[in-house]
Amino acid sequence: MKWALIAVFSIIILIAPLVSYAGECGDVDNNGSVSILDITYLISYLYMGGPPPYSIDMSDVNNDGGLNILDITRLVNYLYLGGQQPTCGCGILTDIDGNTYKTIVIGDQCWMAENLEVTHYRNGDNIPRVTDPDTWRYLTTGARCEYDDNPAFVPVYGRLYNWYAMIDTRNIAPEGWHVPSDAEWKQLEMYLGMSQEEADQEGGYRGTDEGGRLKDAGFLYWYSPNTGATNETGFTGLPGGYRSNGGSYATLYSSGLFWTSTEALSISAWFRHLYYKSAGVSRDDLNKECGFSVRCVKD
Repeated sequence: MKWALIAVFSIIILIAPLVSYAGECGDVDNNGSVSILDITYLISYLYMGGPPPYSIDMSDVNNDGGLNILDITRLVNYLYLGGQQPTCGCGILTDIDGNTYKTIVIGDQCWMAENLEVTHYRNGDNIPRVTDPDTWRYLTTGARCEYDDNPAFVPVYGRLYNWYAMIDTRNIAPEGWHVPSDAEWKQLEMYLGMSQEEADQEGGYRGTDEGGRLKDAGFLYWYSPNTGATNETGFTGLPGGYRSNGGSYATLYSSGLFWTSTEALSISAWFRHLYYKSAGVSRDDLNKECGFSVRCVKD
């Protein structure tokens, strides 16, 4: 079977023109462009016992965490069949618990492409799991929970954390990463097309299609209509819902709410909100006791 696949790709390669672009994703031989040589190198590595690609991260063209025939297929599709330009991540990220996360490069930033689910700070200390609503309500230290106190939601939606966990000096983010600030979220949004004025606005759904480009597409995880969702960026924003400062849960499947590390007022902090009925992104502040999802950005 593998030799038949190699033959098919070889025919395509022989008859196709040389094509390159000015990015890094798919540049397996690390020569500054993507071309026929990168496909050849991947085939040699995967099927003929050749040396590993020079750039592991940039060889994972479909950003699934491994090197396989799908990466070759994606390169062929882009170079010769008019497919979308590949966008790689910056390697698979592993937290202190051993959980792994896909990553994605967007502009000059590298983001987690999945919600955080860690249960320990970077130094190994436990992040307390709090289920009792009254206890949650009065916390002034870091805590975690699962939506509706149900661990079955974690593999898809990750965990929810109060804001105090964002600023704990023991670090909730994996080594080399951090919880993004309000300014870093604005950087992402402006890269996707928001003006500075729009990015600075508070409340409401800012921009045009920036939120849709961040949301996972379709209705597997989001309620319909999931307005504007294309996941063009690979961010794969998910509707993990939230926990209120009173301890109750709400908006699973309809809202993805993500903490920033930036305080707004003494009792509140900035967050971002993706919504199933909007293609924009809301910027607002809520009580620090609330439980939201977390995405980390690379240092």
